[in-house]
Formats: sequence, structure tokens, C-alpha cells
Amino acid sequence: MTARRRRLLVIVFALLALGAAVALVMNAFRSNLVFFFSPSEVHDGTAPRSAAFRIGGLVREGSVARDGQSLKIHFVVTDRARDLDVEYTGLLPDLFREGQGVVAQGKLGPDGRFVATQVLAKHDENYMPPEAAEALARTAKTVVPTGAQP
Repeated sequence: MTARRRRLLVIVFALLALGAAVALVMNAFRSNLVFFFSPSEVHDGTAPRSAAFRIGGLVREGSVARDGQSLKIHFVVTDRARDLDVEYTGLLPDLFREGQGVVAQGKLGPDGRFVATQVLAKHDENYMPPEAAEALARTAKTVVPTGAQP
């Protein structure tokens, strides 16, 4: 085997190894990528039916219901245009409360209820996740106030 042929084989092998490494990194990135949707986007069918994603908005006043026998909690997340029922089993963050911003990660169940695996609450009076704030701002522009004529 000549030196030229050996060099060509090394270059081809290096390119194959680089391609395999890039493919593995992209696959890992794609499997860990979680998109954000508002309750309106979930209702419109934009959100995936079988993949995990995040929802965000406000916890609707009077919607938190706790199961006395387990850690299961039901609440409603709203973007002021649409509501989405959420079910979560576990301990909620200390700052979780009605009327406050929340982001939940999980999947849609077969009944259309969002089954959360993680719930994040805003951490102070001025903070809301940028995606949730943008979704609320978008829907605030399209919502007609109660009693107003369109």
C-alpha cells in the first residue's frame, strides 16, 4: 500500500468517525429537546400528541384540587384565552399558587388532559418565563373583554 493510499484511507476513516460523532450528538440533542406551547396552541392542535413538551401560563383561580389520599394534584393552566387541565403527582414548588405563573413539562393524556412530570413556578414577583409572557401577551391582544361588543 502506497503512502498516498494510506493517507486517503486515514482521511476517509476520519470523515466517517466525524460523521458518526455528529449524528450521535444530533440524535441526543433531538431526544432532549422540549418545545413550549400555550394552552391555546395545545387546543388548536399545534402541540404534539405523543411527545413531551412544556406548557405555560397562569394557574386559574379556584382550580387547584388535591387528592387527600395521595400526592396527585389537578389544576388548570390558562393563557386567558384557553384553559388546559393539568394532572401532576408529586410535591409542588413552594411558590406554586393560584393566579401565579407556572410552566409544566409532560405529555397529553388520551383524555386530552396534560399529565405533568415536572412543575416549575415563578420565583419572584417580576419573573415569568419569556415563553409564557409572550403567549399571554399574544392572547391578551386577541381576547375580547367580557361584556364588550366585538
